[in-house]
Amino acid sequence: MPNCRTIERFALIFKALSNSHRLAIFRQLTQCCPPGTSCTIEEASLCVGDIAASLDIAASTLSHHLKELSHAGLIQMDRKGKQVMCRVDPNTLSELGSY
Repeated sequence: MPNCRTIERFALIFKALSNSHRLAIFRQLTQCCPPGTSCTIEEASLCVGDIAASLDIAASTLSHHLKELSHAGLIQMDRKGKQVMCRVDPNTLSELGSY
């Protein structure tokens, strides 16, 4: 049985994913590598520009959605020069799979 802290964590995760744009972003990031395969960080990452190109939303709106996903622990963001790369946090995926 999950403890209260775990329940609160999952509530935060599911709240973040309840928005259609955030769910689309998360889904896009989870589909970078085929299921059951091991990917490098580069293979499992998308730059913010590529994510923006796939969604028809303002850059400020995308930034807000990425911040919410990051706050929920669903994604990690790293700067590479002028690009910001996003990827799903593999630990969170493991947690979600065991829920």
